[in-house]
Amino acid sequence: MAVRRIIIDTDPGIDDAVAILLALASPELEIAGIVAVAGNTPLRVTEANARAICELAGRSDVAVYAGCSRPLARQPITAERVHGDSGLGTLILPVPKMAPRPGHGVDFTIDLLRAAPPASVAWCALGPLTDVAMALVKAPDIAAGVGELVLMGGASRALGNVTPAAEFNIHADPHAARIVFDSGLPITMVPLDVTHQVRSTADRIGRIRALSTPVAAAVAELLSPSGDQPYALHDPCVIAYLLAPGLFAGSRANVAIECESALTLGMTVVDWRGVSGRPANANVLHTVEAEGFYALLTERLGRLSSRSAT
Repeated sequence: MAVRRIIIDTDPGIDDAVAILLALASPELEIAGIVAVAGNTPLRVTEANARAICELAGRSDVAVYAGCSRPLARQPITAERVHGDSGLGTLILPVPKMAPRPGHGVDFTIDLLRAAPPASVAWCALGPLTDVAMALVKAPDIAAGVGELVLMGGASRALGNVTPAAEFNIHADPHAARIVFDSGLPITMVPLDVTHQVRSTADRIGRIRALSTPVAAAVAELLSPSGDQPYALHDPCVIAYLLAPGLFAGSRANVAIECESALTLGMTVVDWRGVSGRPANANVLHTVEAEGFYALLTERLGRLSSRSAT
C-alpha cells in the first residue's frame, strides 16, 4: 500500500475535528504534522483542540504546531456562532496532556517541504490560508516539495455562507487566499458547492454512533445539529478526496480572489467559461458521491477506539 505524506493546516472547528480523525484513521496517510491557525476560534483554542483530538484518537505522537494568530491584512473574524466558544460545539474533551511542539508552524512547514522529495507532500488546508501564504512568501522554493494543495474554501455557484458572496475560510483571510491561488501550486479546491452535498443527517449520524467506540460517540456528538439544519461536513471532504478521489468530480478553471470590494470581499470568482483569458489555476470540485463519502468516513472511524470523551 502506497502511503502519502501530508501536512494538515487547520482551525478546529467541528468539521476540522472530524477531518483530523479521518486522517488519523487512514493508513494510506502519514501525517507529518498538524499546524493550527486562527479561524473558527482564536489560535489558542484551535491549537489546543488539535492536540485534544489527537489524544482522543490515541495519537499523542503526532506533532502539533501553532501557526499564525491573525490574518495578513484584515481584522480577525471568528465563527463561534457555529462552532461554540470551545470550537467543538457541545463536545467536551479533557485538557490535552501532550505539549505543542516548539517553533512556529510556518517554519516547521518550510523545513519539511524543503527537505521533501519533489512533489511528494500533500498540503491539506482546512482553515484560512494564512499559514500557507506566509510559508510561500517566506520560502517560495518550498513549492517544489508540494505534490498537491487540497483546500476547503470558497464557492462557485453556491455563493457564500458568511456573506452573500464569500465562504468563511476565504473571507477570513482573502489576501492570503489571493497569494495562494496566484502561487502556481497544483491546487484542488473543495468549495461549498461540494460540501453542502454531504449533510450529517440523523441516519448517517446513527450509523456512526452505532460503532459504539469512544471516538464514534465523540463524532456523533460533534455532528448532532443544534438547530434544524444538519451540518455540512466541509473539511473532511479534503481528506476523503485524498483517500478516494473517485468519489468526486471536478474541472479545471481559473479562480480569482476579490480583495478590494467591501461588498464581495473574499469572493472566489470561478471563470468556468474562460472569458477572462486567465489560465486555469485550480481543479475545482463540483460533485461528490455522498453515500460513498459517509461509508468511507464510518468505516475509518470504526478503526479508532481510544479513550472516552467526557
